[in-house]
Amino acid sequence: MGTAMFYHLTRHPLEQTLAMLLDKAGQAGWRVLVRGTELSRMDWLDQQLWLAPADGFLPHGLAGGSHDAQQPILLSTATEPAPNGADCVMTVDGAPVTPDEVNALSRVCVLFDGNDPAAVHTARGQWKMLKDAGVTAEYWSEESGRWEKKAET
Repeated sequence: MGTAMFYHLTRHPLEQTLAMLLDKAGQAGWRVLVRGTELSRMDWLDQQLWLAPADGFLPHGLAGGSHDAQQPILLSTATEPAPNGADCVMTVDGAPVTPDEVNALSRVCVLFDGNDPAAVHTARGQWKMLKDAGVTAEYWSEESGRWEKKAET
């Protein structure tokens, strides 16, 4: 049974926080699916991940290639099971997540822009839905300048 971790971004941009979390997932030995809602945004994240981190390399690919199953990090807009056998799903831009998915994976990370009222509203709805389903969830904020856990179910 996994945990859903909500990351309320207010100080660092999505691409920087995502790179940090992907690096940590890689250190844990996890394969990751990054789920978004728009292919153009996934393409943009793909380009950003080739630039970061400056002192490392995050091997990844966009879904739809011939090597999807081998990708340690796969960027996709699909909601079906990840072809790379992901242990962790990271959602961006309000991409959907289900209680069954959280329970089947090691971790689900929901990253949302705290400066976007629509993104905050969507994340709150996802939190409530997962909480009502009895899923373990944590809320993390970087408002103080460092990541701190502010709530959990």
